[in-house]
Amino acid sequence: MTSQTLNVPGPDQIRRAPKVLLHDHLDGGLRPGTIVELAREQGYDALPETEPDKLGIWFREAADSGSLERYLETFAHTCAVMQTRDALVRVAAECAEDLAEDGVVYAEVRYAPEQHLTEGLTLEEVVEAVNEGFREGERRARANGHRIRVGALLTAMRHAARALEIAELANRYRDLGVVGFDIAGAEAGYPPTRHLDAFEYLKRENNHFTIHAGEAFGLPSIWQALQWCGADRLGHGVRIIDDIEIADDGSVTLGRLASYVRDKRIPLELCPTSNLQTGAAASYAEHPIGLLRKLHFRATVNTDNRLMSGTSMSQEFERLTETFGYTLDDMQWFTVNAMKSAFIPFDERLAMINEVVKPGYAELKSEWLFRQTVATSGSSPVVG
Repeated sequence: MTSQTLNVPGPDQIRRAPKVLLHDHLDGGLRPGTIVELAREQGYDALPETEPDKLGIWFREAADSGSLERYLETFAHTCAVMQTRDALVRVAAECAEDLAEDGVVYAEVRYAPEQHLTEGLTLEEVVEAVNEGFREGERRARANGHRIRVGALLTAMRHAARALEIAELANRYRDLGVVGFDIAGAEAGYPPTRHLDAFEYLKRENNHFTIHAGEAFGLPSIWQALQWCGADRLGHGVRIIDDIEIADDGSVTLGRLASYVRDKRIPLELCPTSNLQTGAAASYAEHPIGLLRKLHFRATVNTDNRLMSGTSMSQEFERLTETFGYTLDDMQWFTVNAMKSAFIPFDERLAMINEVVKPGYAELKSEWLFRQTVATSGSSPVVG
């Protein structure tokens, strides 16, 4: 058995591996039990199920429709119970805890402040509550033996008209836990160019932003996000595959846009399971991530909405490993890609790569040597 074969990680190694997450929605990652408890406390009686396990199944089945619009409908219930300061603190703290438990060492978690105002909170109060929750979650994770750093991305909804306001909010809190800006929502009919004033403002302020593009809509959405709006990263970007031609002999030709994305090392925030649910890919085997990895695009692996997809970073990597035979080296490649693409300062990204990510994978990759030693010696390792 070769070291390459032994380098294919099992579920336990995948869970222990340091992972970096760039695309995760706060309102798409609640614990079902928390939703039930918050709904009861707040008098929200529209939940389709009131037993946590059944509710979790309902979210996954409702999201597994092949339609982005139907997928987005599930958020009405999670947002409904995230309208008070205490609820936002709790949800954010649990998010950080859950990610850390799954081996995530750095995460950028996004949410739309404008969707949490129905009970009288101001935009600033929403941001401060979520930031407080993230810090509390980081503290709880440390107490449980895990380390994680969480940055917030403030999202504007592309069908609304508050993008500039949210961009200004992100800029005010950029050194207080917010690392950047995002725009999300149904792509069709709502091009990112509707919000050029927000993107121009962010560029003038030297701030970072990502744009949901190339998920349910194709190349024009990606082109506008990059060439008109100036996005630093592409939220999903999976439809870049439409500009890549594979000939019968297996040769690959990149179109001008795909070449630009690869040449400029523009990060793709790929979310395999979510992409299957929304119809952006038919199966894991057919997901463009396999080809994009081979072609050395700046591909990253993400969860999108852990509740709706019934997933985690570990589960995403398990599915990719089963499908493509990815090794720990591949996992490290995706993870370093993500850390390089994060919105924190360069020196901090470099430190995370060199002092957390690479040592973590080196330790995991060395384990097969010791397992081989035990197997060939015919004895059990001495404990104590």
